[in-house]
Amino acid sequence: MPHLTLHRKAFIALAALLLALLLIFAGFSRLGLQRGLGPYVAEIELARMGWLAERLQAHHTQTGGWDTLRGQPRLWGQLSHPGASPRRGGHQGMEDAPPSDRSRQPPGMPPGMANGNPASERGMQQQPPPPPPDGGPPPGERGTSGPPPPSAQRHPDDLFPRLGLVDAQQKLVAGTAPQPGSARVALTGADGQAIGHLVLAPPQGVRSEADQAFLAQHLGFVAWTGLAGLALALLLSGWLARRWLAPVEALATGAREIAQGHLHTRVPVHGNDELARLARTFNTMAEQLSSIESSRRQWLGDVAHELRTPLAAMRAEIEAVQDGVRPFDDKTALRLHRQVMRLIQLVGDLRASLDAAGTSAPSAQVPVHPLALLAEALASMRPRLAQAGIEVNTTGLEALAAQAPAPLVRGDAQQLHQVFMNLLENSLRYTDAGGQLRVTAGETRATDGAPLLRVQLDDSAPGVPAHELPRIFERLYRAETSRNRDHGGSGLGLAICRAIVLAHGGTLAAEASPLGGLRVTLQLPLLDNPS
Repeated sequence: MPHLTLHRKAFIALAALLLALLLIFAGFSRLGLQRGLGPYVAEIELARMGWLAERLQAHHTQTGGWDTLRGQPRLWGQLSHPGASPRRGGHQGMEDAPPSDRSRQPPGMPPGMANGNPASERGMQQQPPPPPPDGGPPPGERGTSGPPPPSAQRHPDDLFPRLGLVDAQQKLVAGTAPQPGSARVALTGADGQAIGHLVLAPPQGVRSEADQAFLAQHLGFVAWTGLAGLALALLLSGWLARRWLAPVEALATGAREIAQGHLHTRVPVHGNDELARLARTFNTMAEQLSSIESSRRQWLGDVAHELRTPLAAMRAEIEAVQDGVRPFDDKTALRLHRQVMRLIQLVGDLRASLDAAGTSAPSAQVPVHPLALLAEALASMRPRLAQAGIEVNTTGLEALAAQAPAPLVRGDAQQLHQVFMNLLENSLRYTDAGGQLRVTAGETRATDGAPLLRVQLDDSAPGVPAHELPRIFERLYRAETSRNRDHGGSGLGLAICRAIVLAHGGTLAAEASPLGGLRVTLQLPLLDNPS
């Protein structure tokens, strides 16, 4: 079985749908023509039977109503037959003659003797003339309705069972009751008021050759029109399927390229529909994967570089001892020990940064006092800060810590203490001697109105260039002014801090400090503190 691509499936589905619609259209067209042809033929037939409408109107005027026709099928048959003369009781009444003939009737002359013509008297004894071969009205009435049309050439037996007469109240007087699709002709009296309707039911089925030819011609037209529409629809469906599925094929090709490691692959974006949004999302994903891959490569290079430095120093010390250049004394052992401790610190910081990056929530969700933790970290760092000649100003912190009740946050006290220690350690390492460190704290509000605790650490020179500020929280990244290995930093402290703060639902940002160094702003969501 051949492989069906998505393009072929879409084309086959559209083609099947269009073919089904064509068949439904042809079926309903045939049914509509068959059902509509009968009423249409009835309308034509009844429109060409004006002679019967005039005869019925004249009968109503002469008799004063339809009572003489109710329950008189024989009289109804005489009236509705084109070649018959209406009789009552077997004799034609004087009232059946036209008024003009009655006005010319000489006094004392028997009915039917017009102008003393004996032929008129003999006409009373004779049978009515046979109907014309075309089924039209009698010769005496051709002058009023004209020659019978071709559709009226049906035998009276074909029309009579379908004829009917209803009065003004739509009650059946004679003949066949009205049916759905019946044709109607309004009948009016001498005063112009409606007196009823002459109705003709549509013929059942298509029996004549002319009707069958008409139906076949129209069905052939419908079939050819449908086939032309189907061909055009198939071409259009093929074009639409190719156009709609082209972005999908491009996405599939791009996904294969990404899977093979070609992270520079991008797919074209056309329009603003769902497929266009999918293509944009794919390109964004590819950019993020490329950025992650670049960061991974850079991180591996930085780790290798950080590990190579102490290892190279240890190798040089050991080779110097082996070559007899340097004796193995206490100083040599101290230098080797320092390099080993640096390796241990680097490995520990790497592990801590990876653990912090994978932390989705604090390990202990309990209310803690962050200002107390900050005060504890300051107390442990003051001797080293004083030894480095860095002045510490905590006036803004002490004012908020003295408030009652103290601010509370939900999190892990040990992790938050590590954050404060790393921030203070960063200021200690990268602030010149004789500098200044200012620690402030306050309460603020988020954009949604939630209360936040804001802690700021400002240190003095040296500062960080503005273009490097967004990267100082990356692992193993060091600004140009702080790349001196003598400071002993691994470049992981701020990355660890940011990972922990994000896990606590807070933020950590860096900017230039008014003191000439770096300002680090930490924000944590506060808990509602009962008064």
